[in-house]
Amino acid sequence: MSLDLQSPLQGTVLIVDVEVGDQISEGQRVALLESMKMEHEVLATSGGVITKVCIEIGQMVSESENLFSYELQETPSLNEQASDSHDLTYIRPDLAETIERHEIGRDHRRKSAVEKRHIKGQRTARENIADLTDGGELTEYGPLAIAPQRKRRSVEDLILNTPADGMVGGLAEVNSNLFDESQTQCVVISYDYTVLAGTQGGQNHRKKDRLFEIAQKWELPVIFFTEGGGGRPGDTDGLQVAGLDCLAFGLWAELSGDVPLVGITSGYCFAGNAAILGCCDVIIATEDANIGMGGPAMIEGGGLGTYHPSEIGPMEIQTVNGVVDILVKDEQEAVQIAKKYLSYFQGETTNWDVKDQRLLRHLIPENRLRAYDIRKVIDVLFDVDSVLELRKDFGNGIITSLARIEGKPVGVLANNPSHLGGAIDAYAADKASRFMQLCDAHDLPIISLCDTPGFMVGPEAEKSGLVRHVSRMFVTARSVSVPTGTIVLRKAYGLGAQAMASGGFKFPMFTISWPTGEFGGMGLEGAVKLGYKRELEEISDPKEREEAYQKLVDRMYQVGKGLSMADHFEIDDVIDPQDSRHWIATALRASRKVSRQSNKKRPMIDTW
Repeated sequence: MSLDLQSPLQGTVLIVDVEVGDQISEGQRVALLESMKMEHEVLATSGGVITKVCIEIGQMVSESENLFSYELQETPSLNEQASDSHDLTYIRPDLAETIERHEIGRDHRRKSAVEKRHIKGQRTARENIADLTDGGELTEYGPLAIAPQRKRRSVEDLILNTPADGMVGGLAEVNSNLFDESQTQCVVISYDYTVLAGTQGGQNHRKKDRLFEIAQKWELPVIFFTEGGGGRPGDTDGLQVAGLDCLAFGLWAELSGDVPLVGITSGYCFAGNAAILGCCDVIIATEDANIGMGGPAMIEGGGLGTYHPSEIGPMEIQTVNGVVDILVKDEQEAVQIAKKYLSYFQGETTNWDVKDQRLLRHLIPENRLRAYDIRKVIDVLFDVDSVLELRKDFGNGIITSLARIEGKPVGVLANNPSHLGGAIDAYAADKASRFMQLCDAHDLPIISLCDTPGFMVGPEAEKSGLVRHVSRMFVTARSVSVPTGTIVLRKAYGLGAQAMASGGFKFPMFTISWPTGEFGGMGLEGAVKLGYKRELEEISDPKEREEAYQKLVDRMYQVGKGLSMADHFEIDDVIDPQDSRHWIATALRASRKVSRQSNKKRPMIDTW
């Protein structure tokens, strides 16, 4: 049986491999054609003997034009003959070059740089990422980038000493042991302090741009290790003068309120690196960290003196002033806290435990004037080991924490009666307002534990801009769309109490009280002194005046206690404290996720 072998495309004959009488096998090359600068092999479709050659070298052929005729014979195919002939351990030169380029930047090839980090008690960028990501796996973007300094250094030098241009980043999974993989995909980035002190080079800015755009398009959380010295003046390649048209900072800021942004730093974090860190939802810093908008060179250049880096923004300053949300011992702890923080925004957990809720009956002292530890209440009320407090050393009048109820993540606002009796000052109001924005942006319901005599008052308090700061709580609360619930533990007085209840007791999904709750337009003692000033002044005997004063306070307490508020239906109920979880869990089940008009609920989350 005679068959024709036709040209698969239009082209020019480069090589003819066979002649009349040759025995061919299926899959054997019989000719080589060139088309559009590419070479194309012509393979025999079956075995046989060549009977006619219709082409010659240099000839133009058309698609489907006959090239050969041959007599069909059964012969084994070359594919079958060669199927076991490949040496799978063989590395071609081009692949070997690629592998080597990747290996140059790895820690095991940079032992001196790694040793310097370990001597300082710190880890490398890749060690931190390996600890953070599941299985230590990172699909890295731009690992072959080098510093744009070709005009002053050789390419070989740059490849060896500026791997990845000082920034490692890509896609990875975090917390896949807790959640479905669709919930655990993240963008993970780290400046590499072993490369030019973790400074921001031209190529690593472009890498950030790429990863930030991916995070926004696919709604991926970003975890960023930001240690480094800020902008890098030593890059020479390109046409820029000042580099102020770079996109990285704008693209990064656009992510705020869109996806969770987690910032981690240790060591020195200055200038541009600090700006990246400052945009994050949460800042996790190690005890040895220093954070500042300018490093020593910038300060000295501005004529402001000479300082050692350790003098700029140490943690004893940056925790009290609210810059740092969570202070940790070292990078290992920072990674664990980052994973816990991120988990609240990844979904519900199925494995949870709860302490005996009867303990709640005993945590508020019977003496209504006695202070107590609100953190113990939070610890008992919410799932075991689920509470993570933010900004612990700042705005001490209000506690802000992430927690879980029956595995469901929530945000917790709580007045702190151990600080100013629970009064809300400017710092506490700022802290609470930003926390509400954080929860709202990422769909966490807000549970408020109210025990406040109201907003802080007095001439000293007004020096802090109190009017504007505390009012943030009202406008922020009325802008959120997530479910809120308020539990009055003890005091609920005046505007401060309304601020703790989303602007008023009928705005939350529920407003309930424990039996220890007490209510009023202002503090009872102040209300008596103000409302009964004339009557009390008319009593000349100090002892009688004090007794009369106390009777009025007691009477107002009876009028303003929880049961009275409930029978006037100013609150929804007075409950046994052990039923608090039931109220919260029921509200969470009943509420529905608010449909958004756009993919982004708010333009940003305040950096403050």
